[in-house]
Amino acid sequence: MTGGATSAGQVFFEFTQVGSQMRVAAIDAATSIEIVLIAPLTASRAHMQSLALAKLRRRLAAEPPPEPPRRLF
Repeated sequence: MTGGATSAGQVFFEFTQVGSQMRVAAIDAATSIEIVLIAPLTASRAHMQSLALAKLRRRLAAEPPPEPPRRLF
């Protein structure tokens, strides 16, 4: 697992070989939102990581902002 950064925060990447393909997961550390993509083994690790980051950014942009925590007094 390797880490990266977006404008919003830290992103973790997980690469798992599944047969002749690579499963790439990108997880936003702040929201725990995860995306997964499948890529061929012939693709470079940097290319797979950039595709996963782009997909995660798109998902984060579509996600409504979280509600602030409620205070109980």
